[in-house]
Amino acid sequence: MHREQRQQTHDLLRQHNIQQALFARPESTTWLTGFAPPIYTGPNLFAASYPLVWYDNGHFTLIVVDSFAELAAPFGKEPDAQVVTYLGRSLDRPISSGEQLLTAFNALTATKHSGKIGIERAFTGDLIATQLRDGKQEIVAIDGWLEPLRMIKTEEELVVMRRNFALTDIGHAAARAAVAVGKREIDIWNALHSAIQVAAGRVVPVGNDCIVGHRPVNDGGWPLDYEIMPNDSVLVDISVVLDGYWSDSAGTYYAGKRTSKQEKMRQTALEALDLAISLARPGAVAKDIDQRMRQFIEILTSICANLSPKLAIRFTVIIAGTASVSPVTKRRALCPIMMKSYARVWCSCLNRRSISPAKLV
Repeated sequence: MHREQRQQTHDLLRQHNIQQALFARPESTTWLTGFAPPIYTGPNLFAASYPLVWYDNGHFTLIVVDSFAELAAPFGKEPDAQVVTYLGRSLDRPISSGEQLLTAFNALTATKHSGKIGIERAFTGDLIATQLRDGKQEIVAIDGWLEPLRMIKTEEELVVMRRNFALTDIGHAAARAAVAVGKREIDIWNALHSAIQVAAGRVVPVGNDCIVGHRPVNDGGWPLDYEIMPNDSVLVDISVVLDGYWSDSAGTYYAGKRTSKQEKMRQTALEALDLAISLARPGAVAKDIDQRMRQFIEILTSICANLSPKLAIRFTVIIAGTASVSPVTKRRALCPIMMKSYARVWCSCLNRRSISPAKLV
C-alpha cells in the first residue's frame, strides 16, 4: 500500500540529510499511507490533530485518534510501517485527547538523531511543533516538498482513479436517462447518486453540480427543485471521492432534441476538448492548454455565429486535414493559428459570395 510513494519520500529526505520528519498535511498523509478519513462525518471532534505521519530513518508511523483505528489498520501491516492510536474520548474520564496525543508522540520520538527534522509547518499543531522545537535538532520546513512527487501518479493510484471514474460513468449514464421535461434537478441527482452507491456496494461521497440551464445563476451548485423545461440543458458535474482520491467528470444533457444553438455549442466544446487532448503531453502546462482552448472557442464561435448548424459543423471538417490528431479520441484537433488563417479565407468567400458555401462543404 503506497510503498512507492514512501520510497520516493525516503530518498528525498536522505538527499537533504533529514533522518526524521513529520507530515501533517492531509494530502501528504493519504499519499504516504493510503489512509483517508471519512468525508461525510466531517472532522473528528475528539481528535487533537490532523492524522500525522512520523518518519524515522525509513520507517513510517501513522498517528490517528482511536476512532480511526479500524480504518487505519491496513497500513500497519506494511513492512516499513506501523499505526499508533491515542484516546479521543472516554465515558469515565474528561476528554484529554491533546495529552494523549502528546504522550504517544513522545514515545515515538524518544530516539534522537543528529540530523535535521523536517516538518510540514502549516498543518502541524502547536502542541507537537513546540515539542519538536524544544529539542536540539535543526528544524527544516518541508511544506510543499511532496507536491512534485504527488503530481506523477503511480500505477496503484491510477487503478484507484480509474475505478472512481468508472463510477462517475455509471452516474452520468443514470443522469442522461433521467433527464426529461418536468423532472427536477434533485430528481436527476437522486438517480445518479443512487446508481453510484448501488454499483459501489457501499456509501460513496459524491459531488458536485446538477443544474438546469434556466437557473438565474447557472455556473454551478447543488441540485434544487428547479424543473426541466422544454429544450432545456442540464449540466451534471460528478466527483466520486473514494479512498482519498477525487475523480471528476462533467457532461451536459438535453431535454429532447438539441436546438440549433445547442448543437453549435456542443460541437465547439467537442472540438475544443479534442484540441486540449492533442496538446496534453509531458511538460505541457495546464494554464497554456486552457488558454489555447479559450482562444479556439472564441475564434470558432465568432466564425460560426451566423452559420447554420450544418455549415458550422462542416467548417471544421474542411480544415481537419492539416490539424493534429488527438491520441485519445483519434479525432483531428484544430490549432487556433490554423483557425485564424482558414477563417480569413472562409469569411472572404462568404462575404464576396464568389463561392457558394454549399460547394465549400
